[in-house]
Amino acid sequence: MSPTGLPARVRIGYGLGSFATGTFGTVPGLLLLYYLTDVLGVGAGLAGLLVFLPKAWDVVLNPWIGSLSDRSTRSRFGPRRSWMLLGAVTMPLCFAAMFAAPGGLEGGPAAAYVAVLFLLTASAYACFQVPYVALPAELTDDPDERARVMSWRVAFLAVAILLAGAVAPMLAGSTADDRGSAGGYRLMGLVVGVVLACGMLAAVGATAGARSVVRTTGEPRCETGSGLLAQLRAARGNAPFAWLLAAFVVQAAATGLMLAGTQYFATYILDRPSATTVLFACLIVPSLLAMPLWLAVGRRTGKRDAAVGASLCFLVGAAGAAAGRQLPDALIYVSVALAGVGYAGMQMLPLAMLGDAIAADAYTSGRRRAGVFTGLWTAGETLGLALGPGLFGLVLSLGDFVSSDADHRVAQPGSALTAIVTGFGVLPAVLLLLSLPLLARYRLTEAELTRLRDTAGTRSAA
Repeated sequence: MSPTGLPARVRIGYGLGSFATGTFGTVPGLLLLYYLTDVLGVGAGLAGLLVFLPKAWDVVLNPWIGSLSDRSTRSRFGPRRSWMLLGAVTMPLCFAAMFAAPGGLEGGPAAAYVAVLFLLTASAYACFQVPYVALPAELTDDPDERARVMSWRVAFLAVAILLAGAVAPMLAGSTADDRGSAGGYRLMGLVVGVVLACGMLAAVGATAGARSVVRTTGEPRCETGSGLLAQLRAARGNAPFAWLLAAFVVQAAATGLMLAGTQYFATYILDRPSATTVLFACLIVPSLLAMPLWLAVGRRTGKRDAAVGASLCFLVGAAGAAAGRQLPDALIYVSVALAGVGYAGMQMLPLAMLGDAIAADAYTSGRRRAGVFTGLWTAGETLGLALGPGLFGLVLSLGDFVSSDADHRVAQPGSALTAIVTGFGVLPAVLLLLSLPLLARYRLTEAELTRLRDTAGTRSAA
């Protein structure tokens, strides 16, 4: 009989890992494109491509790491935590180096330097993130307890995003004006690297004594290429997971667009680069307050219907931001705050639904494939978040955005200002609209999950 209530140490310690995932999900998406175009002088189109390609590599890497972590790794930390530890000791160093381009490096050489370091950082991050996301499905077999674990994770995630979104731009601009300088970005990378290390190591240590409650066998060993195809087949056979993943990738791209556009929106539309901090506060503070609301709504109406409601909130907020050149600043902040209310549900509810889909697969297949599914999930999330800055860079290029170095601010043509508003508001709203039919196809209810668990228990007893 597995316990349904996890110790507070495990729930809180697991949540602390979100300081790393939230920070890494925020800072590159918020500042890396801007660092390339407005500090290192890289063209907008090339910069968008370089932000996208290293993370696109994770589409292959993440499922492979997930498959490896499903096997019985010989380590006192267990199959998940040994990989998490590897990421914890390598990724912060690569991150700090990524924002520490050597002095005088600009244009193409600077782009190559950042691209290589971003590739290494993303690979090291995958070693932590994939098994980290897999853990909740194995820590408890109670769907409500998984939702509580996710609420801790998303709470810390929101705090991390708020702090990263507020503090990172200030650190980047600490040695010059508030637009940022090479020295400021170097300081920011170092400080954020320390935060990443602390969050990752805390999650490894706090969950080290927790045992898996899912009695399954691991996936057989296979080669990387055939393993990826097998994982894709497994995902296709799990309809709730497949539809949920599709919706989440589209929504991650919308989030990535808004993240990438925040600094540009503050600098060129609001004409106040420091307004980045205000925009982030408007997005994240409401999300912290709304989290208990979405948890309660999910229990009352079901997680899927609550997730649809959260998506609609974000959609309306993004549509308001799309009118940023016509609205007063106060209404822009209100729109971003409404998007923040939706953002809380868009983060917490799909993750809880993911745990349910993974558990359903374990009950029906009898195999430990949490790493397979979370590998595909994190690959999809990474792809979506990378598509956002990539699309934003493409929109800027089409709008004739003029890149510059850190010492000069260039007046942008009207087409570039239109491109910024389009990328920050219009495209996210369109993507949210496209995600709703996909989300509606997720039909795994709590009652069905309980039936599968009871059936699996009966088979085990027999």
